[in-house]
Amino acid sequence: MRIFLIIVQFVFCISVFVIFWAMIGYSFSLKILSKIYKKRKLVKDYDHVPTVTVMVVAHNEEAVMEAKLKNITELDYPEDKIEFLISSDNSTDRTNEIVTEFIEKNGIKNMRLFCATKRMGKTNAQNEAQKTVTTEFLVMTDANSMLEKSAVRELMAAFATDDVAYVTGCLRYINADENSTAKAENTYWNGDLRNREIESRIQTITAGNGALYACRNADYLVLKPIRGHDANMPMYYSIAGKRALFNPDAVVYEKAGEEDKDEYKRKVRMYRGITRSVLPDIRILNVFRCKWYSYFYFGHRSCRYQLWFQHPLALISSAILMIGTGWFNIVFMCIFACQMLFYLLALIQWAANTKNRYLKMIFYYCMTIVAQWNGVINIVTGKSKPFWEKAESTR
Repeated sequence: MRIFLIIVQFVFCISVFVIFWAMIGYSFSLKILSKIYKKRKLVKDYDHVPTVTVMVVAHNEEAVMEAKLKNITELDYPEDKIEFLISSDNSTDRTNEIVTEFIEKNGIKNMRLFCATKRMGKTNAQNEAQKTVTTEFLVMTDANSMLEKSAVRELMAAFATDDVAYVTGCLRYINADENSTAKAENTYWNGDLRNREIESRIQTITAGNGALYACRNADYLVLKPIRGHDANMPMYYSIAGKRALFNPDAVVYEKAGEEDKDEYKRKVRMYRGITRSVLPDIRILNVFRCKWYSYFYFGHRSCRYQLWFQHPLALISSAILMIGTGWFNIVFMCIFACQMLFYLLALIQWAANTKNRYLKMIFYYCMTIVAQWNGVINIVTGKSKPFWEKAESTR
């Protein structure tokens, strides 16, 4: 019995550490590292103006397609060095028609439409379209993401040295103050951006963002359709001894999900490979090769991808440890009660949909944990798909 309790105590301590490190400890450690590496800054070379293809992947995006096309054609970049490639993931609405009409109406010679023969998701549409690209660099952006005019120039300027293989932009939500769901997502996202800025200055980021990122065409990675470039490219480049950077001045705008159900579906989609993402490649553990990236990935990715089972472990282990008498058991009774209260508050927010900021953040966090579980269940049952239906409230 004593050995069993020691094991349970160990499980509880590990669970609490992972949860704490994922949500608080890692960000705090980065703040300390930021002070140590405060002299490091993002190096830019604005004379670096290579040939670029801006690729937009779209599936049934007729609501935003024309605005997107207008947005990218107004970018501040030499016309003779930029091309536009719209990769339609087997769209069945007016998306293809809108692109064709836009090209003909405006006489745009450096824009073309590529149609994937079968709907297999964003990554596959990128893989197929990339085979037709001849420019030096690729810039990827989503149909509902609107770029600042200087965005591409900023991305290219960050490729100042040969060891930089990937640069991601800074996503900002235009509706962050309009409703509680968007506010909650924006609060989380701003914290994530702060972490990326520090990671980038020290060495390399752990993941980009699908709204806007760039790589050399020669370094493009052909991935399985179920996997995403923004999550996997930085890892593979780091293993290869190269860097993936975050440029906060390459700005792109989107709408955050305004409804909980849309935000939930987006998170389930994000976690379609969560079990593999805890440690997607054992070479990440090679600190001599990956250096700071090994530490960054553990805190920013591995710990967060374990929240779905660390929370139940913490709850169950504390419930076991509160059985009995004495001060030790009373401590764990309090710990168990605090956890139950936390989840109860999330349920109250879900049922009442209050405007209380703190209840909303608790609910948002718990919704993320449930979404992770949904992702795991989809993996186990074979329901994970490389494509998804867009969230209408983000359009």
